[in-house]
Amino acid sequence: MKPGILVISHGSREAEWVRLVDEAVAAAAASPQVQGVPVYSSFLEIVEGRLIQDGIDALEEQGVTDLFVLPLFLSSGSTHVDEIGQAFGLPPVAELEGDLGLFRVNAKVHYGMPIDDDPDIAELLLSNIKPLSVQPERETVMLIAHGSREKVFHERWQHGLNQLAERLRKLGGFAHSATAMLLPDQAADHLRALQEERPNEAVIVVPLFLSKGYFTNTVIPSRLQGLDYRYNGQAMLPHPAIERWLERRMTAWLQER
Repeated sequence: MKPGILVISHGSREAEWVRLVDEAVAAAAASPQVQGVPVYSSFLEIVEGRLIQDGIDALEEQGVTDLFVLPLFLSSGSTHVDEIGQAFGLPPVAELEGDLGLFRVNAKVHYGMPIDDDPDIAELLLSNIKPLSVQPERETVMLIAHGSREKVFHERWQHGLNQLAERLRKLGGFAHSATAMLLPDQAADHLRALQEERPNEAVIVVPLFLSKGYFTNTVIPSRLQGLDYRYNGQAMLPHPAIERWLERRMTAWLQER
């Protein structure tokens, strides 16, 4: 039995996005606990030659018979996480049916979980917004993430966001925490409500995205245009917390075998 690890992230047309993901995966793969195990960084879409089936084929060509599939996504509320699981033969978690078909895979597949709420990620987010915080006891942190309109997935997004936001609030000593999704479009309404309910607190907007790009640079600022908040658009990569998360998940699976 030979283990192998397939990391799957979304993919982007921006070369820098892909580079940051690849570097985090490579750093985790080079750790003593994982070193020597074949690891492949693949993408759901866009990155031609590096798609999921390419990764499966490359690992099986190296003799991998036990495949750990690790979705590098932020939430179990992501429809992509369920769609990928379906393509590996897992049952859907809701009525939403994916359109990836079934992957060609001979190895025994073990499907991992995405990030969701994680202590390292809360510390990462706190380090990102440190320059924006003046008096945390008079500040609210508002996490903004992609989200989903689909009921089951929306609930999963909301649960994970609430947990992570509260973890961040406690860690940084902030007065209050809040969340909003871009899908459905909640950001402006939630920020306005915060400012009406807590007029004496500054709001620090915290984007929950893996890497900088269209959502952090364009979508969030445009949705919040004209409102008063603090924001630096800092995403989660590059940061060693992502490498540590990857390494922990890889190591835990290898030790369970």
